[in-house]
Order: sequence, then C-alpha cells, then structure tokens
Amino acid sequence: MTRDEHAFADILEEAEQFGPLPMAVAHPCSQESLMGAVEAAQHGIITPILVGPQAKIAKVAAEFDVDLSRFRVIDVPHSHAAAETAVALVKNGEAHALMKGSLHTDEFMTEVLKKDGGLRTGRRLSHVFIMRVDSYPRYLFITDAAINIQPDLMAKVDITQNAIDLTHALGIARPKVALLSAVETVTPTIQSTLDAAALCKMADRGQITGAILDGPLAFDNAISAEAAHTKHIVSAVAGDPDILVVPDLESGNMLAKQLSYLAAAASAGIVMGARVPIVLTSRAEDAQGRLASAAVANVVGHKLLTAGDD
Repeated sequence: MTRDEHAFADILEEAEQFGPLPMAVAHPCSQESLMGAVEAAQHGIITPILVGPQAKIAKVAAEFDVDLSRFRVIDVPHSHAAAETAVALVKNGEAHALMKGSLHTDEFMTEVLKKDGGLRTGRRLSHVFIMRVDSYPRYLFITDAAINIQPDLMAKVDITQNAIDLTHALGIARPKVALLSAVETVTPTIQSTLDAAALCKMADRGQITGAILDGPLAFDNAISAEAAHTKHIVSAVAGDPDILVVPDLESGNMLAKQLSYLAAAASAGIVMGARVPIVLTSRAEDAQGRLASAAVANVVGHKLLTAGDD
C-alpha cells in the first residue's frame, strides 16, 4: 500500500516532512511489531532502536527478509528487560518516542508508570484511538479505551485534555468534544452523566482548555445531527464531534473494536500525558496500524521537541 492509499495519508505525509524520530521499540518479536517498526523506518518516520532478545528478533527478521544491519539492536534477555531498557533510552535522551512490541500492555506500562525511572509527568496518562470510519467525514478520537479502567472526574479532566492536546498537534485548532453516556440528560443514578456535566462547567471555568465540550450525550445524538434534532438537543457538538470521551475503559474498548471489526475502520493508537508519545497498539494490530500510530507519534513528538526549544 502506498502512502497516498493509506487511511492516514495526511498524517503520514506530515510525519515524513518532519523526518525520522528516534523511537525505542520494546520487544519487537512478532511479525506485526517488527514490520510496523520497519515500515515506519522505510517511510522515514522513525529511527527505530529495537530492544529485545536478539535471537528472537533475528528469527522474525529472517522469516520476513528484513536486513537487521540497518538498525540498532539492543540485546536483552526477556520482555520485561526490553520494556525497562526502552524506557531508559527515553529517559537518557537517546529516544524521543516509545513503541510497544509483542509484550503485554501491563508489563510495558508498569515500566512507563514507575515513580522512579518512568516517564510520568504531572498529567495522568491516557490512551487515544484515532479512527478513520468511511461513514464519518473526518478522524474520530476515542478516549480512554486502554489504560484508565474506571476513571473518576479528575482523571477524566486529564483524559479529556490529553485528547485535546493530541488534536491540536494534528492541526485541529478547536476540537469538539462529546462526553458520552447512555443518556443525554443529567441523571443522578448514572455517574457518567454527572461527570459530563461537571466537565462542561470546568471547561467554562478554564480548567479544561482548547476545545468545545458538551455532554452528557448518548452515542446516537453525539454522532448524528439528525438524532440530536429529533431529541431537540441544541448543541455545538452533537452530530459533529472530533473527540468522544467514553465513561470507562470497557465501553471505550468495545466501541473502538466494534468500529474496527464491524465498520472496517482504520485505527491508530497513542498514549498521551507522558514525557514522550507512546505507541500502544494491540498485539493483534497489523503493520499498517502500527505505521499509522508511529506517524501520529512522530508529529506529536516533533511538536513536543519544538515546544521544549521555545
């Protein structure tokens, strides 16, 4: 597939214009994880540092005719050491982004989230899916569907702000944020409706910045202007969102995977709120999804570096 045929062609183009970003790849010991890194390198998006058991990486490389001599490979004994070493490469400035390979998310994120030696900032980390759905006119950003299981109100503040910051980095100056629940009315027995109402007021008071928020909104009237009109919802967001903030990880994960598997949506995934962008994809994610995620990380990473120079 050429860049122009890729669902994320515009982001790929911008990443290629920025040039490669040094990225530590933790445990690229499967076809998908290794080829995702290799394809991103071929597109000039990343300079991968492959961290894992060298024999395992070499076996996968040989199977798929990858010349490892082009890349820096750091030999470590197992997946836990790969995560630890990859995070250390970011800490010491050798890498400006991080990619999860074929290891469990919990194992990977444990190293990222360590109080001493991890990549924490003052912001809670959260994951954002960037989805391209044929039936929707632009990207949909869904958060958080991978890290925060049952976020409380203050966690949702960071989750929302992280997604807003990501859209800003990708050129969306004032994104529209739909705060999802099962219903569109504030209902005391449904906590997500109370959180949505509070988040909207916090945005009014400048505690969340850079976006237009509305909620609670049920999925139908969040995504469909016709459904919103039928329910007499007057909103600058309903029917036209950029960002969907879900109530919890379970609902978000199911929503994102339903779009992928039933609506054939293309997706990328990235963690925001850390010192650097982190490519966090499912171990089942194909190389094209990993390439798209690497492109997003490239754009975000370069803009973080630019901001740090100011």
